[in-house]
Amino acid sequence: MKPIVNAKCWSAAFVLVGAALLGFAARANAETTAMNVYDVSVIESSPGYNAWPMIQAVGGRLVCAYSRGSAHTVSEGKRGVFARVSKDCGATWSDEVSVCNAPEWGEVSVGKGLDASGAMLLWIRRVGPRGFGEGTFHDLWRTADGVAWEKVSAPMLDPSPVQITDIFAVPGKGLMSLWFAGDYRNKAIVNSWGTLTSIDGGRTWKQRTVERGLGKSEWPTEQSAVYLGGGRILAIARCESGGRCQFQLTSADGGETWKRERTNIEDVLESTPSLIYDETTKTVLNYYYQRGAKKLKCRRANAEAVFDNPTGWPEPTVLFEGNEERAYDAGNVNATEHGGRHCLSFYSGTKTNTSVLCLKLHRR
Repeated sequence: MKPIVNAKCWSAAFVLVGAALLGFAARANAETTAMNVYDVSVIESSPGYNAWPMIQAVGGRLVCAYSRGSAHTVSEGKRGVFARVSKDCGATWSDEVSVCNAPEWGEVSVGKGLDASGAMLLWIRRVGPRGFGEGTFHDLWRTADGVAWEKVSAPMLDPSPVQITDIFAVPGKGLMSLWFAGDYRNKAIVNSWGTLTSIDGGRTWKQRTVERGLGKSEWPTEQSAVYLGGGRILAIARCESGGRCQFQLTSADGGETWKRERTNIEDVLESTPSLIYDETTKTVLNYYYQRGAKKLKCRRANAEAVFDNPTGWPEPTVLFEGNEERAYDAGNVNATEHGGRHCLSFYSGTKTNTSVLCLKLHRR
C-alpha cells in the first residue's frame, strides 16, 4: 500500500513531535483518486495538552488557534488559547501568540469563520473552575493577520451554550453559527440546539432555539454547516456517548426551519465533523476522526445526492492513522480551503502531552 505522506516532511514532523506521535502512519486506499495527502506538519508541540484547534485561511495565510492546558480538561485556569500563522501553506509556522489566557477561566477555541472583510472570527469558550455546571460564556475574537486579536462580542445567551460552532454566511441572514446546550452527564431530557445570527459582523447576535427537551441520544452536538445556495444549509453533527451515527441537519429556507435525521455514518466515536463545500463541483466533504479506531477519515458526496438522503453518504477514505493509547487523546478535525488545497488541523498524543498537526490535501 503506497503511503500518501511526503516522507521528507513527515520525517521532520516525527522528530519534532517525538514520542507523542510514535507509530503514526498515513495510508491510501482506493478512494484517494480524488485527493492526495502530500504533507503533514507540526503546528504546536510544546509540553502540555495542546488540543481543539481551529484552522482558517485568512487572505494568503493560514491561522491556527488552539488551546493548551495540562490534561483533557476544559476548566483549569492554566488553559488558554494561542495562535500561530503560516505563510507557506502550513509548511512552517510563526512564533506563538497568546489570544487569551485569563487565570480564572479555562479557555478553549470552539468555532471559526470569516467576516465580510475577510478577517477571521473565533469563538472562545470560557468555563470556570467548577466546570460546565457553573455556566459557560463565549467571546468572539477577530484578527486580520493572526497576530493582533481583539474581542468584539461577549453575548449573553439563554440557554447558555456548551459550545458555539463554526461561522458561515447566509445571504439575507448575515453570519450564522449553530450552538448546542445541555448536560453531558445528566440523563434528564434537558438538551437543546439552535442558531445564532448576526447582521453587524458579529458585534451582536440573535439566538434562536430549534429543538429543546432532547435526550442525550437525540442531541446533535459540535455541528459543522455549509451554505449550498438557494437558501439551503447542510450540517453534520456529532453524536454523544451511546449514539451510533452522525446526525444530518438541513434547512431549505435559510435556517428558519430545520430537519434532523440520522445518517449512515456509523464509524464514529464522539467524532467532531468539519465540512467543506466545493461550489464548482457541488461536492461536500465531511472530515472526522474516528476515535478508538485511530483513523482520520473523509466522506465525499454530491451535495444534491445527500441533502434529502442522509443515509446515502459514500464509504470513507482513510487519510491518517494514529497510535494514541486513549481514544480521547486525539481528534477534533477542523478544515479550511487554502490555495486549492484542503488543510486539516487536529490533535493527538498522550494523556499529558498532545500536539496539534496540520495535514494538507491536493484536490485532483
